[in-house]
Amino acid sequence: MAASSSAEFPIIRGDALDFYLAQGYYRMQQDLFTCQFVPFDGRLYTAHWLRIALPGVDWGPEQRRLLRRNARFKATIRSFRLTDEYEELYARYRAAITFDAAPTIAAVLLGEATHNVFNTQIIELRDEGRLIAAGILDYGERTLAGILNFYDPTYHRHSLGKYLLLLKTDYARRLRLDYYYPGYLVNDYPKFDYKLFACATATEVFDSISGLWLPFSWEAVKVNSAELFAEWLPEDLQGNI
Repeated sequence: MAASSSAEFPIIRGDALDFYLAQGYYRMQQDLFTCQFVPFDGRLYTAHWLRIALPGVDWGPEQRRLLRRNARFKATIRSFRLTDEYEELYARYRAAITFDAAPTIAAVLLGEATHNVFNTQIIELRDEGRLIAAGILDYGERTLAGILNFYDPTYHRHSLGKYLLLLKTDYARRLRLDYYYPGYLVNDYPKFDYKLFACATATEVFDSISGLWLPFSWEAVKVNSAELFAEWLPEDLQGNI
């Protein structure tokens, strides 16, 4: 599943991806989408898109400790091609998680499509040659977007999901890009809060009412959440929040 630059199979231009990411859009399979509400466990929550302003990133003691702990693992960045090795690792990862996930990597990235229109790369993490984690990302011109992380559940003590977040952020910094987009978090639903781990003080949150990016704070998230429910949710559904 290599990206192609042919006229028949065009790649989304990097500056176009930068633009849509800055408007609160994100990749879903071979499309760009956005959302403000997500359902979990029979309840409706608000989604809040994040980006990390890379010039402001500064590792704290937790981040430096995790980087030291996992330094023995070999990280390699390469153009993404779907392999059985990736799918087998993803299947082990999916069997161990406690939330819904697509059945395969192909379903995450392609859906029913046969060609990838994004400029996609993958970070492989290996322990003495054994693939233990991988992180998929898309390139813009001045940005990177993190699409999927998966890892061997037997390495859970190494916090490989957070470690991949650090590796992607650091890679984007070394490329001297402007922003790394890790996806969204959900107000009052902490399973997504790990996306703040790289550097909360350099993280911005998208206010989908004003269309502005704001310095991240939980207060800003809660204010935007209340505005979203008040402005966009039909009155007959507001009792379900």
